Amino acid sequence: MARKKKTEQTEGKVEAVEEKKDVAEATEEFPDIDIGIDIFSPQAPIEGGKEEVKKKITKKELEEKAKKLAEKLGEVTSEELKEKLEASRKTLVPVNDYVDSGIYIGTKVITPHMRPFVYRRRNDGIAIINKNLIDKQLRELIKKLIKYDPENFIVVCKREAGWKAVEKFSQLTGVRIFTKKYPAGILTNPRLPNFFETDMVFICDPWIDKNALNDAKIVKKKVFGICDTNNYTFGVDEFVPGNNKHSKSIGLIFYILAREYLKEKKIDKEVKMSDFVEDDSQQA
Repeated sequence: MARKKKTEQTEGKVEAVEEKKDVAEATEEFPDIDIGIDIFSPQAPIEGGKEEVKKKITKKELEEKAKKLAEKLGEVTSEELKEKLEASRKTLVPVNDYVDSGIYIGTKVITPHMRPFVYRRRNDGIAIINKNLIDKQLRELIKKLIKYDPENFIVVCKREAGWKAVEKFSQLTGVRIFTKKYPAGILTNPRLPNFFETDMVFICDPWIDKNALNDAKIVKKKVFGICDTNNYTFGVDEFVPGNNKHSKSIGLIFYILAREYLKEKKIDKEVKMSDFVEDDSQQA
């Protein structure tokens, strides 16, 4: 019994050796083919018999490398990095002001154009707009807005909730505004007595202010505006996603626009949020 077991072990070793020879011959004949079997021992020497040895890096060596890297980067300290990070996170106004104004509260309707700016829905179905994206879009719009002088653009706001903010914006900047009613055709019909030309039209709602939007597109002028979640942005070149139905929300937007516009134009005028945004006691 023991002799039979020994014979089987010997035969198994012979078969294993022959199998390795066959694989080696196949590898030599077809060098580009991956046989899928490792014929070499895991501890076999490589590169001419020299075994690769990984050197452990000590803590002291690691600290020296980090020090050299810091020197290459201009010796930036952790405090400076923290300051830069905080600056990148800084919003145009404190996040609490965005929350208090309700600028992030949309409607139950979400159009395909506004879906990218929606963070989630509340339990009652109201869409919540991403506050970071509101801030980002405001920054982008301001960069474009400051390229226009006050006499080269107008602001249109038919919705009563925005009249106070728009009128204050006009007082500070000198921009021509149209509240309550926009006379259709004043940008497109030269025969009208009140006809005039402008380079850009700022609207507060693409639907409510559609006459101004349509006139601007007919004469191929730029359109900026505020778009809520239920708005389509057809014809609007630059916009801020936000609540365009509440006075506090519209007021906050025009407060930020006025402050940044005057700052960039180097116009020394005091801009107070309270002039644009009514607190709850005033509304009551």
